[in-house]
Amino acid sequence: QLQLVESGGGLVQPGGSLRLSCAASGFPLDYYAIGWFRQAPGKEPEGVSCISSNNGTTYYVDSVKGRFTISRDNAKNTVYLHMNSLKPEDTAVYYCAADGGGDAYYYCSGYVDQYDYWGQGTQVTVSS
Repeated sequence: QLQLVESGGGLVQPGGSLRLSCAASGFPLDYYAIGWFRQAPGKEPEGVSCISSNNGTTYYVDSVKGRFTISRDNAKNTVYLHMNSLKPEDTAVYYCAADGGGDAYYYCSGYVDQYDYWGQGTQVTVSS
């Protein structure tokens, strides 16, 4: 069974950068579309970014466009979320998720229901 482990979260000042990692075990990650989600206290989960299995489709929620970049390293079985120009409103627990469905090769989305496997999350706090 696919297992996902996030890392790279922490405390950063506004304007700073972090790189989140989503490391997979149990199955090659390149079979899956991968999504990054975040959930702030008292709020619903939000789809932040995703990448299809063939890397041909990516998605970013409007609030992170131009600041966040998703990438995949198949040799390391890891997907990254590079976060720059961080803002206090980016503070949340960040989760990665995997979709191995038939359309994952060319499609991904920011919808929670698309994804079957989830990591445990990593906290990102942006504060001065």
